[in-house]
This record gives sequence, structure tokens and C-alpha cells, in this order.
Amino acid sequence: MCTDRSGTAAVPRALRGMAAVVLDTDGVITDSARVHAAAWKTAFDGFLHDRGPGEQRPFDVRDDYLRYVDGKSRLDGAAAFLRARGLRPTDAEIQSVAARKERLFTEHLRAEGVDAYPGTVLLLRTLRAAGIPLAAASASRHAGELLQQAGVRELFDTLVDGTEAARLHLPGKPDPALFLEATRRLGVPADRAAVIEDALAGVEAGRRGGFGLVVGVDRADTPDTRAALLKHGADLVVADLAELFVSED
Repeated sequence: MCTDRSGTAAVPRALRGMAAVVLDTDGVITDSARVHAAAWKTAFDGFLHDRGPGEQRPFDVRDDYLRYVDGKSRLDGAAAFLRARGLRPTDAEIQSVAARKERLFTEHLRAEGVDAYPGTVLLLRTLRAAGIPLAAASASRHAGELLQQAGVRELFDTLVDGTEAARLHLPGKPDPALFLEATRRLGVPADRAAVIEDALAGVEAGRRGGFGLVVGVDRADTPDTRAALLKHGADLVVADLAELFVSED
């Protein structure tokens, strides 16, 4: 890992020239994507069983999560998955599944909390030391609480979460509105900012928004998931943000 004269880790080469960095929360900053996925599985599998025991395969916490719900609002994610299974859920059923998922996630969050990924914390502290503005952006209404519990909220200059998105009537990913609102608050044009995302909808939003760099985070670390992130718009893909420093050696 390269350091500057003060001994601080140097900004990774991939991010040099970026005037700001916007990071998604779940799966990028905090180890909460797995909790979201587990809550979705319980909610979806219960709904599928009630509709017809044995007629549908269970929700897959990796493939189905990444393809249909990751990075989206609860209602959009619930509707996307159920319709992909050939179902025609009513608005009330979509809301019921989403509400159950919310209860399950909140119970886990309050009982056990979440941690921030060490590689992400290293990157955040390095960028702050270099004076690069940082924003967290997430469709989740829990983003602020997650960042606070993980001890990294103070590292961000601004946060655009699900509550703010609803207040401002921002469309969900893959529309880039959430990220563009973050860069607007930082006072930096999108083409001079980087987006760091783990969701397919998120990297697509970064590409649609004209961001200068889109970094995909592939926690699954498989050829298929890496290829999917690249296909949806990532300029480069890493399994952990610490890899950005390793590439400097």
C-alpha cells in the first residue's frame, strides 16, 4: 500500500482526479446486505408457500437478491421479484410482503447491529484526509442508523437516504436521481465524481448519471457476479475496497 509523506495511505490511483465520491450503504459501507437478503427470504418464502406450497422455488439470497431487490426501494423490490415469478400480486400483497421484510430487518438491526467493512473504512479515512467530499446514498430509510451504529456517520459530508428520496420524490435506481442529489449537495458535477455500488441497479444508475467513475463491489466474488456488474455499467470491479490500495503496490 502506498502512503504519502505523512504516512497516510495515498488516494488509490483509480480515484485520483475525482472531486467527490458517493457510496451506497448496504454491502458497500456496512455488512447489512446479508441481513436484508435474509429478511427478504423469510418474507418471500412465506408468501410463496401461502400461494401454493411446493409450486415455487424458494428465494435465493444471492441471485434473486442481486437481480430483483438489491438497491431498490422495498415496494419496487417486492413487486419485481414476485412478478418475475409469474405472479400478479395486488398492491396490498406487495405492501404486506414489504412490510414483513421491514419488520424482520428492523428486529435484527436493533438486536445485533451491523459493522462497517474495514477496507471501506480505510478508504473513507484516506479520502477524508485528502479533502475529498464524501456522500452516502441509499434507498434504505435505515441508512443513517446503519452508519451511526457502524461508527462511520461522521466521515460523510451528506447522506441521501430513503426518507429523503421519498420527501424529494426521487425515482429509485437504476434512475440516477439519488446519486445526482448527493453530488448536488456536495457541489460537484457528476462527471467529476465516482460512485461505488454493489447492486446491479446501482452501477447502472451511476452509468446513466454520467459519473466519472463507477466502481462495482462484488462481495460474492464470482465470475458471474463480476461479469454482471461490468455489464450493467461498472468501470472496474473489486471484491473489497481494500483491493484499490493493493493495486497500487
